[in-house]
Amino acid sequence: MNKQSAPSDVEVVWHHATVTRQRREQLNGHKAAVVWFTGLSGAGKSTLAHAVEEELHRAGCRTFVLDGDNVRHGLCSDLTFSIEDRHENIRRVGEMAKLFVEAGVIALTAFISPLRADRERVRRLLGDADFIEIYAQCPLAVCESRDVKGMYQKARAGVIKEFTGISSPYEEPVQPDLVVKTGEETLDESVKKVMALLRQRAVITA
Repeated sequence: MNKQSAPSDVEVVWHHATVTRQRREQLNGHKAAVVWFTGLSGAGKSTLAHAVEEELHRAGCRTFVLDGDNVRHGLCSDLTFSIEDRHENIRRVGEMAKLFVEAGVIALTAFISPLRADRERVRRLLGDADFIEIYAQCPLAVCESRDVKGMYQKARAGVIKEFTGISSPYEEPVQPDLVVKTGEETLDESVKKVMALLRQRAVITA
């Protein structure tokens, strides 16, 4: 099947809406942002993202969690776990997260996103003010002990190829906005740290 060529600049024109991000934020009572959780499989990214969302929702905030597994069921179902497709996976997620920001929403993403270059590309796309990188730091041994699906075991046996932390690299953030030690802290402790950062960054009010 032949791929269609990309549309030219003449065919695609950006339409500027009258309802702006600023008006949506004013209606919501908080700023929009992308809270980007990164870390190894089993580090607790999804658990933490949903727990933070629960706190924000109870405070009346507009939120949505973009989860790595969920996105691969739909938007990115055509992608593998090769390095090339990992690049594309994060590119798509970054573009989608940007739309959520324009909608005035606090988007929380839970993706391994193993490569610094991919995370930095999303940061450049969104800008430093809107991109909050949180590293869910957890020792590999702890991640493996939490692995109810047996993914690490299969990766070590060579059944799963290109598995992050085993046969594919994970590049730790150099200067994340926050490090939560999910291998040591309780979930409540990690949630409180994230909420404090969101208040510090003026995404939400005290």
